[in-house]
Amino acid sequence: MKKKTKAKAKPKAKKTKAAPRKSGANAANGTTVVREQLVALLKGGGAHVGFMDAIEGFPEAKRGTYVQGLPHTGWQLLEHSRIAQWDILEFSRNGSHVSPDFPDGYWPKTPGPSTAEAWDDSVSAFKRDLREMIRLVENPRTDLYAKIPHGDGQNVLREALVLADHNSYHLGQLVNLRQALGSWPEPEKKP
Repeated sequence: MKKKTKAKAKPKAKKTKAAPRKSGANAANGTTVVREQLVALLKGGGAHVGFMDAIEGFPEAKRGTYVQGLPHTGWQLLEHSRIAQWDILEFSRNGSHVSPDFPDGYWPKTPGPSTAEAWDDSVSAFKRDLREMIRLVENPRTDLYAKIPHGDGQNVLREALVLADHNSYHLGQLVNLRQALGSWPEPEKKP
């Protein structure tokens, strides 16, 4: 007669506990790292050229020029990026800010700047607002994770990421446009 054996029970799955929330110095250190990474992302240049690399040296005569197959001029891309960046910054820090109408309020009305000074003013405003967003992110009093009171769930972390993503997208368009216009600097030849 065969002896009956008990079937082996399946091993129980190990229960995993959620990682404990960081507190005190560990949380502060983690937030510091996040702030540093956000600032690096906002400044750009980690995986590609920086935004100002695409703007500086943009030929004045070509700032309002369309290229077949590309939807925007250099002026439109610069001014759109400036307006969107300003809107994101102000939304992030000012409860009484009113955003422009979408989409028309985010794009210039003309393909080119009215003057060279209009281009320069847009570049200066872009730089200023980017510095202000970086200051907001760097400020230890800014809670990156807290919901923006006048928003509908956004926080400063999300807004900084959206801004970096938006600027990066249009940076690519600016580089493509300058290449198509024949005004992108040739890479230095290595000996």
